[in-house]
Amino acid sequence: MILAYRVISNILYPILILFIYLRLFLNKEHPTRFKEKFLSSNFKINKTEKELIWFHAASVGEYKSIIPIIEKINLLYKNYEFLITTTTLSSGNLAEQDLKKFNNIQHRYFPLDVNFLIERFLHLWKPYKIFLVDSEIWPNLILNAKKHKIQIALINARISDKTFKRWSFFPSIADKIFGSFDLCLCSNEKTKNNLEKLKARNIKNEGNIKFINEIKIEKIENNNDNFLSKSRFWVAASIHKEEDSFCLKTHLEIKKNYNDIKTILAPRHLDRVESIKSLSESYGIKTQILNTNEKIKDESEIIIINSFGELQNYYKFAKSVFIGKSIIKRLREDSGQNPIDAAKLNCKVYHGPYVTNFEEIYKILSLNKISTQINNIGELSKNLISDLKEFNKSETNSSYSIKVLEQDILLNTMTHINNLLNDKIK
Repeated sequence: MILAYRVISNILYPILILFIYLRLFLNKEHPTRFKEKFLSSNFKINKTEKELIWFHAASVGEYKSIIPIIEKINLLYKNYEFLITTTTLSSGNLAEQDLKKFNNIQHRYFPLDVNFLIERFLHLWKPYKIFLVDSEIWPNLILNAKKHKIQIALINARISDKTFKRWSFFPSIADKIFGSFDLCLCSNEKTKNNLEKLKARNIKNEGNIKFINEIKIEKIENNNDNFLSKSRFWVAASIHKEEDSFCLKTHLEIKKNYNDIKTILAPRHLDRVESIKSLSESYGIKTQILNTNEKIKDESEIIIINSFGELQNYYKFAKSVFIGKSIIKRLREDSGQNPIDAAKLNCKVYHGPYVTNFEEIYKILSLNKISTQINNIGELSKNLISDLKEFNKSETNSSYSIKVLEQDILLNTMTHINNLLNDKIK
């Protein structure tokens, strides 16, 4: 089966290149660095004599979750440099800005999991240890790492029941791949159980590392702080296409009580901003697409965020946030977006019934009365009307429990990572 995977990935290689060019045409790839994904001549090696630790985090949430871990390793050790690879354009853009403050961390785009590319990448970068984040299971990378005796860990592992069933169809390859990990740190108990069935080794459940991303509220600022602090508004974050009209109709319901209401829409995919604007205007709502560093116009009712990495700017002042990818039934097996930043910034969090990817996180938030499930426009608008009686949000103790949990997760996670770095993993 491994041979079949390698043959198929080689056959698909030219097709995948064409697909990347199509994504480039759709502005979903980096305009100059996209070839890092499929040409070894574009791997751009810049390595010192220090031992290299490689973290692969597919997208923004995964990228942000590993930065506190790298910072902790930097405090404990002085003999490492770091490579972070990501897949998405949004995470790459964030890394380009974010990593300027470090002198020993580099970012590259993750190469296609084609055997000769992975072999070349490993040969050039020569990583000492490899950490894959969440559900990044790439057979050629994992098996080549083991062939070269590079220890490899899966951290914040997320193996859903659907993913487990897929791997169960190929038990021999699953045994070989999951048995190659030297450490598996799980994000939830369901993943722990599924990894045990897949015969992974050294499995620990210390909680979701997305909780440990530190937010420094004093450093959150943008051009619209004054406007946001004096406006009655709510945020709909990481929304998908089917949720656009849901949020716009919620806005219209709230407007029946508060004529001054503003709604901040942050679509998960920025290529949809124009279509959202057209839909909003078809409802007769004054709408603005807000680009980086632009000011919100006083007359705008719907403000569509056209940039990544800026949600904290709005969470800082928002009393209430709806987190998307949670009311779309067809996505129920792969549903939910990360609510942690909103919760840490003292927002009341609302979500729909489908939150598979963040089920345990929402249980924690619900127990601490931070999040509430809503099932329709009426329920969401009723809650928001109640929340927004006053403009400004008041400080609560709701985030204290998250802070305690964050410290525990970081401490326990670092214990296992230190063991791996010091070759204490058995």
